[in-house]
Amino acid sequence: MRVDEFDFELPEDRIALRPASPRDAARMLVVRGDTLTDAGVMDLPSFLSAGDLMVFNDTRVIPAQLEGTRERDGQIATIGTTLHMRTAPNRWMAFARGAKKLKPGDRVRFGETGDACLLGTLDASVIAKGEGGEVELAFDLAGPDLDAAIALAGHIPLPPYIASKRADDERDRADYQTVYAREDGAVAAPTAGLHFTDRLFDKLDAAGINRAFVTLHVGAGTFLPVKADNTEDHRMHAEIGHVSEATAALINQTRARGGSIVSVGTTSLRLLESAADEAGTIQPFAGATDIFITPGYRFRCVDVLMTNFHLPRSTLMMLVSAFAGLGTMRRAYAHAIDAGYRFYSYGDSSLLFRNDPDG
Repeated sequence: MRVDEFDFELPEDRIALRPASPRDAARMLVVRGDTLTDAGVMDLPSFLSAGDLMVFNDTRVIPAQLEGTRERDGQIATIGTTLHMRTAPNRWMAFARGAKKLKPGDRVRFGETGDACLLGTLDASVIAKGEGGEVELAFDLAGPDLDAAIALAGHIPLPPYIASKRADDERDRADYQTVYAREDGAVAAPTAGLHFTDRLFDKLDAAGINRAFVTLHVGAGTFLPVKADNTEDHRMHAEIGHVSEATAALINQTRARGGSIVSVGTTSLRLLESAADEAGTIQPFAGATDIFITPGYRFRCVDVLMTNFHLPRSTLMMLVSAFAGLGTMRRAYAHAIDAGYRFYSYGDSSLLFRNDPDG
């Protein structure tokens, strides 16, 4: 399909620069077939049924944006990197700003003017360069020591549409994290989950709606624009995920007794669809997935998707169009813009019921 089929115009003032306060005060557009219903996130239990299972991504965002310098032959260059996938205890794949200044064998020192010196300098070697500014870095520290140094030297990698308008701050360290985050490794938040609070969980519990957790470490590739003209020519970056045996069993039991599987976020959905076999049975999963979902995809497991409003021409706009129908999502987004919904990572939510794609 042509990428421009997923384009739309969004007024600048619809881009949320801060989340709703409290988190669960966000609005929620419910999309069921041709019916659009304006609601709020706190109304979520009324649109689900007792026995349904909500699946959350419990990845935790790390401060993966690092600023550093490279010295070569007496020349110093400023380098900015965003870590996006760990490949070993001391190695990360990263997108580099100023990648043309780097070559394999270069040494880069990060956080030299910050607090990383408390743990020793945060130095790395460039192991390899890939396409689109991607590099592989081998740090001198490894494991927990590297994690602690990154936590001190790094910044929260806010999405470009926020970072271009303001700098990250201490509020973002809490705001850009779900309340149930526990597995370190993401460099972007699973933003559908940012709306959840203990108050909302209590309301879901009272309604008999169950929950389970999976882990997909969201990479910075989620922010990359689709530069190809056709979806067939776009390459997804891999992300690391895990579905435990217990969670797989709970999902399969729910489906067997007729309950709906409700994915909280596109990250959870992509992992579940990667772990599902042809019959829709979820298998335990541990490894990388680069699944790319576009209209025409046959969903195997997920019945309902809770997700924020996505960027035009993005892979996530393609995914929701595959899930609810391209024509339906065009109407839903036009309604959301007219009705003043807040878009993107810190914005409002939508609740999509699976529908045959119509475009």
